[in-house]
Amino acid sequence: MGLGIIASIIVGGLAGWIASMIMKADTGIFLNIILGIVGALLLNLVLSWFGIYAQRSWIPQLIVGAAGAIVLIWGYRKLS
Repeated sequence: MGLGIIASIIVGGLAGWIASMIMKADTGIFLNIILGIVGALLLNLVLSWFGIYAQRSWIPQLIVGAAGAIVLIWGYRKLS
């Protein structure tokens, strides 16, 4: 279980960093991790409503996490 949490943090951090590079946002490492993990959770939830599930591999999760983090950054910019 511990390795799964550590892997999620690493993948979430990478996903958030990729999203911050794409969106040209200076979010910092802690917020990158949060955005990547929350983005992955939210986008996985939305995709599951349509019967689409990211594989339990780090590459699809990285893609979903980055896409979710991009949506979160975009939404934050629209609200502020």
